[in-house]
Amino acid sequence: MRLPDFSMRRLYSAGRALMHGVLQLIYPGTCWVCGDPHALFGLLLCDRCMADITKDPYPTCPRCSSTVGPFVNLDKGCPACRNESFAFERALRMGPYDGLLREVVLRMKSPDGEGLAEVIGEAWACTVAVRLRSEKIDVVIPVPLHWWRRWQRGFNQSEVVARGLSRALGAPCRPDWLRCTRRISEQKLLSPTARRENVRGAFECSKPVALAGKTVLLIDDVMTTGATAHEAARALRLGRPARILVAVLAHGR
Repeated sequence: MRLPDFSMRRLYSAGRALMHGVLQLIYPGTCWVCGDPHALFGLLLCDRCMADITKDPYPTCPRCSSTVGPFVNLDKGCPACRNESFAFERALRMGPYDGLLREVVLRMKSPDGEGLAEVIGEAWACTVAVRLRSEKIDVVIPVPLHWWRRWQRGFNQSEVVARGLSRALGAPCRPDWLRCTRRISEQKLLSPTARRENVRGAFECSKPVALAGKTVLLIDDVMTTGATAHEAARALRLGRPARILVAVLAHGR
């Protein structure tokens, strides 16, 4: 009897993870991104990949994390977000959705990407935790996948990286406090208006009472227009948190 496609993908993912584990035993410290055997201790990334992934070469908007020019007035946000209303206070990113970081994010979304997502989450935590400690984060919440997509993939990459940040910040990760209640079409080919409509009403806060007065860190892998983060944050606002901040691995604009 032929296994369903999602079962075959999970078996493939497990096989890839096993092979990488064996490789780590034979060649300790192998970089998960490029295969270089000289990975940084404890991170499983070589120094070159660590720098390429975590060093943002551009100035960014403090409100939406878009790349901005050196002389842009950011008092009320950048030209990309100045006229937008967000349910979150501000967003920060690890880098632009380009080059090696883009390649890594796409690999994380593949069926065998869970191990890589764990490694990237730890690397991200090393760089962003210092910036976030002063914010006194109370709870870390990843943007959820719809149950069907998560079942097909086997994991939620945003939840995996969120756990790395959660440990670094000493704040609990609560993936079950936010749910995606319906299947969402792929956002990447949609216009900004269509993106907002696509995610409208797609999220539900399952623990509103627990959020009262808390500072929430909402985690996603990529932000472009901010539509998904806004809608997820809007659902969390039902619990009357004090603040909602957003952190993404990459910004696509």
